Amino acid sequence: MKKFIFLVIVLPVLALVSCHQQGNDAVTLNNDLNTLYRLNDAKSRSVSPENFTGEKGKGGMATLKEGTAAHAARELGQGWKVNPYIKIMPGDTFTLANIQGPGIVRHIWMTPTGIYRLMILRIYWDDEENPSVEVPVGDFFLTGWGQGNEPLVASLAMCINPRSGFNSYWQMPFRKKCRITMENKSSKAAGLYYQIDYQETKVPLGVAYFHAQFRRVNPLPYKKVYTIVDGISGRGQYVGTYLSHGAFSPGWWGEGEVKFFIDGDTKFPTICGTGEEDYFNGSYGFEMRAGEDGRDEYTTFSSPYSGFYFVEGAFGKYLSRVGEYRWHITDPVRFDSNLKVTIQALGWQSGGRYLPLQDDLSSVAYWYQTEPHNPFPPLPSNDRLVINGK
Repeated sequence: MKKFIFLVIVLPVLALVSCHQQGNDAVTLNNDLNTLYRLNDAKSRSVSPENFTGEKGKGGMATLKEGTAAHAARELGQGWKVNPYIKIMPGDTFTLANIQGPGIVRHIWMTPTGIYRLMILRIYWDDEENPSVEVPVGDFFLTGWGQGNEPLVASLAMCINPRSGFNSYWQMPFRKKCRITMENKSSKAAGLYYQIDYQETKVPLGVAYFHAQFRRVNPLPYKKVYTIVDGISGRGQYVGTYLSHGAFSPGWWGEGEVKFFIDGDTKFPTICGTGEEDYFNGSYGFEMRAGEDGRDEYTTFSSPYSGFYFVEGAFGKYLSRVGEYRWHITDPVRFDSNLKVTIQALGWQSGGRYLPLQDDLSSVAYWYQTEPHNPFPPLPSNDRLVINGK
């Protein structure tokens, strides 16, 4: 499988959370090159299979009796990579982290096995019953086309490194607790290596909570508009979109406009883009062209704020399979009461006319908002989640 090779651009990490309160509390939340030399009272902690609680001085304590890698470490014993991963049995939900606050999740790394669409990542803030993040693990990490189709991504908020090194740098503050789980909805056991890096620190006023929601429609009904997210209620800012687009029709598929309906907008939105590839910061069909085998090819790219990749080769009825991300880090879409985001699916037909498409669209919306949030729509059933068993 050919990999999707992107240009790596190294930039200072930007603070994704703004604070209205100044002083030491704000400094503990904002990590960048301009503040790294300043000391503060935050305590660094990390949860992994080698330290499920994140407690100080409690890492690497697994014994050969309970370790998942006990056979490999049998000649070395405790302290020698005895329990580096977990297995999640079919139908089970495993609690990856249960952290007492206040604090902030700085970084999540994981490499899962199994069917990505059937491994559901959920995050609960404070005493929530309904998750603020509920997304198949592959889609959360920009890999909507399943295992073996991982792109290489070098962006500020997300990085994917060979082969399936999934990294999130979204900053996730919480006041009381943070609970992160993974559900295995498949019929086979799934393995997971992971590490969740966080800090115990004060959380000032004016700090919102991180959210992410998944949706999929396949196929999109004729002349219908795809909803990326709806039902957001509260005050906050929209910070990112990931879209998997599977096209069933020949030719170009990315003319549809992205629209943001802000604070009571009804028929017409406040923000209306000019096309799909425009919203994802590309142009002219991502240099769409015919390959030697007659199939469509494109120019992939990955930048700090946006990126695009395509998946090569025959794949059922799909004529094009692409993934696109756009981070609103320097241009967050702010809302005071509610927000809805949609995208049209449009191609071309004869006579220079638009063609409404009936494609396969999957998305993840990322945003920050005040709590409580509205419960998310139920996830699709397993057979509506998976793509060709992946």
